[in-house]
Amino acid sequence: MLAVSVSALAHSLGMSEGHFHRTFRKYTGLTPRAYAEGKRAADLRGKLVKGKSVTETLYDAGFGSSGRFYAVTNKALGMTPTHFVQGGVHETLYFAVGETTLGSILIASSQKGVAAILLGDDPDNLLVDLQIRFPNADLIGGDAEFESTVALVVGLVESPQNASDLPLDIRGTVFQRRVWHALRAVPAGKTISYDELAKQIGHPRAISAVASACASNPLAVAIPCHRVVKSDGRFFGYTWGLERKQALLDRESSQVTQGAEGGATMSPRQDQH
Repeated sequence: MLAVSVSALAHSLGMSEGHFHRTFRKYTGLTPRAYAEGKRAADLRGKLVKGKSVTETLYDAGFGSSGRFYAVTNKALGMTPTHFVQGGVHETLYFAVGETTLGSILIASSQKGVAAILLGDDPDNLLVDLQIRFPNADLIGGDAEFESTVALVVGLVESPQNASDLPLDIRGTVFQRRVWHALRAVPAGKTISYDELAKQIGHPRAISAVASACASNPLAVAIPCHRVVKSDGRFFGYTWGLERKQALLDRESSQVTQGAEGGATMSPRQDQH
């Protein structure tokens, strides 16, 4: 629960609860509850990473009972506090490596959903990347049941304009999640500049931070950071490679405009500098 209810906040500002909710989401990209949960997760991560024991963190965070603390932290951290302190030890991730027309792909999922979609040229390097991102997790090769998830992800890479109900396990700071949430609202076939994205989330001067959040995105295509460009329409970087970014944009543009009159479209220009 929020420390202060949404209705109380709205009342203190002279707004209706509905208007406050819409305004808050417009400027932050998140609902008040989602924002509070994200902030709580960030605070918990900070306290635990600094070396405090789970018991110390429980009381510092203002929880009166361990039951409530564990219920909240399991959701906020994606694992138990003890496992988080130990670097995610004993968390199980199922993964599979495959090939797409854009090269190699690695998909990893937790019980909550897909936690990583990595693209590259070398499957071994992708596995190393996964191990770096989840250093103490138990990585288990996906079984036949996992193949349906793999098929959904590969289908999304091949046709990024097709919306997917793919369940995601999105992990990041409050700011990163705000950026990624805004990115998922950018339609296929469209692009958005870093400046515009910063304005959308209510931080018009945080352009560098927005770019960093895009670069930190662990879910290629599912969180479409390939749709972010410079204000002049060019782009100069993409975690998974400039050629893949261009290919994804070209695919979306072609599919979205197929059959339309005057179907020619301009693709963003690559800036190699």
